[in-house]
Amino acid sequence: MNAVIDPSPRRPIRELPDELISQIAAGEVVERPASVVRELLDNALDAGASQITLRLAAGGVRLISVEDDGAGIPREELPVALKRHATSKIASLDELESVGTMGFRGEALAAIHSISEMSILSRSAGQSSAFLLDGRTGELRPAARATGTTVEVKELFFSVPARRKFLKTDATELAHCLEAVRRHALARPDVGFAVWHEGKLIEQWRSHPGPAGLAQRLGDVLGEDFQAQSVAVEHRVGTVRVSGRAGLPDAARSRADHQYAWVNGRFVRDKVLAHAARSAYEDVLHGQRQPVYVLYVDMDPTRVDVNVHPTKIEVRFRDSRELHQAVRHAVENALAAPRAAAAAAAAEAQIDASAATLPFAPPPAPARPNLPPSAGWRQPGMDFGAPQGHRVSDLAALWSPSAPHADSVPAAATDTRPSAPQAFVEPVPLPPGDWPLGRALAQLHGIYILAENRQGLVVVDMHAAHERIVYERLKQQLQGASIASQPLLIPATFAATPQEQATAEACVDALHSLGLEITPFSPRTLAVRAVPTTLAQGDAVELARSVLAELAQHEASGVVERAQNELLATMACHGAVRANRRLTLEEMNALLRQMEATERSDQCNHGRPTWRQLTLRELDALFLRGR
Repeated sequence: MNAVIDPSPRRPIRELPDELISQIAAGEVVERPASVVRELLDNALDAGASQITLRLAAGGVRLISVEDDGAGIPREELPVALKRHATSKIASLDELESVGTMGFRGEALAAIHSISEMSILSRSAGQSSAFLLDGRTGELRPAARATGTTVEVKELFFSVPARRKFLKTDATELAHCLEAVRRHALARPDVGFAVWHEGKLIEQWRSHPGPAGLAQRLGDVLGEDFQAQSVAVEHRVGTVRVSGRAGLPDAARSRADHQYAWVNGRFVRDKVLAHAARSAYEDVLHGQRQPVYVLYVDMDPTRVDVNVHPTKIEVRFRDSRELHQAVRHAVENALAAPRAAAAAAAAEAQIDASAATLPFAPPPAPARPNLPPSAGWRQPGMDFGAPQGHRVSDLAALWSPSAPHADSVPAAATDTRPSAPQAFVEPVPLPPGDWPLGRALAQLHGIYILAENRQGLVVVDMHAAHERIVYERLKQQLQGASIASQPLLIPATFAATPQEQATAEACVDALHSLGLEITPFSPRTLAVRAVPTTLAQGDAVELARSVLAELAQHEASGVVERAQNELLATMACHGAVRANRRLTLEEMNALLRQMEATERSDQCNHGRPTWRQLTLRELDALFLRGR
């Protein structure tokens, strides 16, 4: 027989003491030294500082000191600054709903004060001297300092030693503090930052005011490689503006540790924003690689709630789909333009700069060869493999030769037999700025095209490149067309969660626009009665679940779009020129010209690169020239 354990005596409901309330609040706001650094930097920026100096000891556990040259705190307001919910940032509910400052709750200093030895030294404009407030004793005395504020935090978590045991090594805590400063520095290029640790200067970023300041700060903080391996993002939809830089697919990393996003100047980690950015890379990223990006979102403050999380790193949007669509389109548009022309222009600038230092002028470029225009290039004998339920003629109708291109060469003959070896053609040097991917020279092992441009040698994977060209044309043919719906002979039923049932009921019109018809079959079952015609052979239940899940959070059309793109990618793979296919020089040149004019042609449908550039300097290094 089991013994019965008497329950503990019931405790009466009591108000918590102020000291315990402060400790609980500190536990929510202050997780580690980096949390203190973040809060103090927020206050310094709100005070209008143009230079901020951070001093640390033992990774911030023994000492955190933040000095700024901002507006300062008047003498009579210093004692109030350490009280809970005391702030100058907001004064009403209306101001809380449209916060324009980094801090606003008025509890950070009180929380930090409750678990450390804190002092504040400040001088406001117009005061004859600064005043030092000792947080432990409350003593306020005159001191020497220029206009601005210094907040000094010593012995973090001294009053709660159990919390200190959960901290990591000094090196790890220092790394987190540096990351907190880095996030602020990337958002405010007009402010200078300096970080000292144990008396040594370990990081310094000078202020860069003006329009060019952000580009300079990105290079200083993230390195020049990020600037070279990223493209500018600039997009505006209604009141939402998205700017920054998106890393090229080649610069993707195995971890999502170089993804930065700000909303109205505040660094955030938001699932909607991260999902939108990641979805923009779906067509160009290989495998599970993680993109690199720095994105700034500016929007109406009343459409975003920053009073969601104690650390203010999470926010909530009034219309998350609006933001999702804006961010996705912004990054997609930035990545769509082929990089060959931009890379060639940058290289040309370097060549011109180098030529300007030579003691003699380089010979003039020869005239451009007079090549007749063409109606575009199409692989002879090419046809699409037809997925089940589609006729070859229907799918082939989606393909049409491109419009005449100024740099096109004659189209290939219709003979599908391997062409005879081409006679040697004397290479003609390219004029500056023309043909970013160069002039075809030869084919290597039936797989690669070798081309010459002003910078050196271009190597192209011909199958991967043509696959992307075909794929993009198929997508353009479907773009804007209404999604036809096909009723299922036997409805597909599945056990639905309450969330799925509510979404299906609330989003009937959105589902119809996607070619889906999902209706209740029983109190706990949904039935899929119609699906998009192009996906009739797929798994209707899986498609319905995916659409409902995404419709509950994001833009559901992305699910159908991805499913359609998978089908088009298969069609493009079958329609692209195959490996070991012998091409003429005219066919190779036409492929290069189409790559230069096709969006996302730098990656194939699977995210792998389609071309690489070997510069003359790299080629010279291979043969030890100039040594």
